[in-house]
Amino acid sequence: MLALHFAPELRFFLPPRHRHETVHLKADSTSTLGHHVQSLGVPLTEVGTLRVDGHDTPPSHIPAPGETVDVLPVPHPQPLPFDHTRFLLDVHLGTLARRLRLLGVDTAYDNDRDDPSLYRQANAEERVLLTRDRGLLSRSGLLAGGHVRQDKPADQLREVLQRFAPPLRPWTRCLACNGELSHVSKEEVREGLEPGTRANYDAFARCDSCGRVYWPGAHHSRLAQIVRQAQDMVSSRPDPT
Repeated sequence: MLALHFAPELRFFLPPRHRHETVHLKADSTSTLGHHVQSLGVPLTEVGTLRVDGHDTPPSHIPAPGETVDVLPVPHPQPLPFDHTRFLLDVHLGTLARRLRLLGVDTAYDNDRDDPSLYRQANAEERVLLTRDRGLLSRSGLLAGGHVRQDKPADQLREVLQRFAPPLRPWTRCLACNGELSHVSKEEVREGLEPGTRANYDAFARCDSCGRVYWPGAHHSRLAQIVRQAQDMVSSRPDPT
């Protein structure tokens, strides 16, 4: 038999009958260690290190009977296989996508995408695929992904910022399309503004991609609070060095 010890952070993914310290499986001569872990419901995107009898081991390892495996979670912040941090979110994470864009994080999102297209886009554009679908994260060959465990958007945002530590550039991306914003004068956008907006606001930005115009309107204070909370969390993060 093969003995797998899952870190407490990963037992969330296991079936209830396996949510104890050790899971025993029958080892065979063909199944990889990665296959065994994912067969229990834990996507490899959530696994930081696999240790067999105390030695770090790749998921491609074919375990032998009697081996003991420690399955450890990804570190926070999590290293990525590329030199940038940008995301692709599935259809269920629209509010989280807008909040990440508010913080200036490059975040692709479409509310009508199927799993194969999400997988292809994430790999082609070197994006971290964020989803609550464990099956999607278990697809072979996915370069980077993350399971979003929290239900509420504020908690989801905190979870993603703590795990991936993306650089923040608030107020620089379009909430609708993810395009970059440029500051423009009132005269440049005057024709598209309502009279009240023209009379009461002087600071404007326009999306370079879709042309949407932004100004600090009625919702600005609520959005500014989201930004401040994110910045406070980032500033209080321990230095990994």
